Amino acid sequence: MFDGPPASELDPGERRARLRLARSPRIGPVTFREAVDHFGSARAACTRLPTVGEKTIAREEAALHGAGGRFLVVGDRLYPASLAALPDAPPVLSAIGNMALLATPVVAIVGAREASLAACRLAGELAAALGASGLTIASGLARGIDAAAHRSALETGTIAVLAGGIDQVYPPRNADLHEAIRRRGLLLAEAPWGTRPIARAFPRRNRIVSGLSLGVVVLEAAAASGSLITAHRAAEQGRDVFVVPGSPLDPRYAGSNALIRDGAILVRDGNDILSVLQRPRTASHPVEKPRKNNPTPEAADVLSALGPVPTAVDELVRRCQVSAATVAEILLALELEGRLERHRGNRVSLI
Repeated sequence: MFDGPPASELDPGERRARLRLARSPRIGPVTFREAVDHFGSARAACTRLPTVGEKTIAREEAALHGAGGRFLVVGDRLYPASLAALPDAPPVLSAIGNMALLATPVVAIVGAREASLAACRLAGELAAALGASGLTIASGLARGIDAAAHRSALETGTIAVLAGGIDQVYPPRNADLHEAIRRRGLLLAEAPWGTRPIARAFPRRNRIVSGLSLGVVVLEAAAASGSLITAHRAAEQGRDVFVVPGSPLDPRYAGSNALIRDGAILVRDGNDILSVLQRPRTASHPVEKPRKNNPTPEAADVLSALGPVPTAVDELVRRCQVSAATVAEILLALELEGRLERHRGNRVSLI
């Protein structure tokens, strides 16, 4: 619960300016960092750039404090150091719950929303085993694997990173879990209070899940899934990627098995994870990142067919005369590179 102003190493005026700059239109995480570096401070940047007013920040802060939460601003002592080191670190996070979890070692568990009962049971067992060893479990509060991991880690510590505002319960079926984590774990959100989750927010959310963590555990990732985005972001961030393997005949494991092929660590139980995390960090197993250079002819065709106007994925398949599976793989690669935005109705556009 909120118990007064957060401990901060920032000058109060600079801290307030960072809140205003971060909440301003067209100021994303990278632009925020560039603006602070260019002008020397957020306070100076606010005198040169159009930013939201103090009343906007005050309204959001009042709502957040009323719910028992607080802002975490880059530069605050409470802000997770592992996130602050990232080039696209969220400048501001809303937080409600047990702030002490921010100082604990974290492992993320992610996977399919429509997961099998066996995978959900294993996710719960892994979360319980890792939690009993002193690790906090992070995930994205989605249904399936995320929910199973969170529930099993409520007693030992769990962090849920939301795609929308911290007050937005999504999916609705996880309302009880959202409330349980608010009371017994920690909720984090990059989006402002009241922001409804939209499709493009989920990949951004995933970078925070992996950025908080020493490593990411993946269960039942299909060939084109959000879990793969989290895994690749983890690899880019220097985190370990752990994967539970599955049958090569089961499409639910196509992405998982591909991660293992590309260098992820095969997991059978919690001991496989703990043994890696206890070794020197220089011995991590990197996962091969998507290749950006020398695109295939198919990728070039799909890229040329895309633009700023949303296009149906089915139309891309017809226009480019490429299989649906290949188009899905190309679109995922573009999304991982931050070049693709997804829209309702299975439509996509270039950013």
